[in-house]
Amino acid sequence: MKYVIGSDLHGSLHYGSLLINRFKAEKACKLILLGDIYYHGPRNPLPDKYTPNLLAEELNKIKDYLIVIKGNCDSEVDQMISDFTFFDSYVFNAGKAKVVLTHGHNYNIEFPPLNIGDILLYGHYHIPSIEITPNGVIAANPGSVALPKNNSKRAYLVLTDDSLVLKELESGKLIDSIDIN
Repeated sequence: MKYVIGSDLHGSLHYGSLLINRFKAEKACKLILLGDIYYHGPRNPLPDKYTPNLLAEELNKIKDYLIVIKGNCDSEVDQMISDFTFFDSYVFNAGKAKVVLTHGHNYNIEFPPLNIGDILLYGHYHIPSIEITPNGVIAANPGSVALPKNNSKRAYLVLTDDSLVLKELESGKLIDSIDIN
């Protein structure tokens, strides 16, 4: 199975559409969104083409392919315009690896959940990374497609049964990767 993972769209139709296009080009089975889908948040600037209602329309078109995690900027009203569910967290297997999805504001590499599994995927920090924790857990963050921080690239992750790959959003160029089995 192949999954494309993005985070922190913050209502940007432009960058949300780029992520959807990457999902289709990668021929993935699911597009995983790690939270902060529509609202930009009071501390963030407005992202390019901030049109959360139009982004919701685009996401609703591919609702059967989505796994969406609720972020700290996501609210009940967001679910009212969405034809898909926002999960607080989500757990599944990729090959032999147990994968835990969360937004990152409660659980992350510094504060992992109790049953962390083999791979922890989270957003929130807007900085892409793949790291291995001291106890051998792979912790990865796709960054933010709409509002990257610390001069980082707009990025997304690709997860298969064998690897986790971090790629640039605009070009699909490899940033980092790790074998998972």
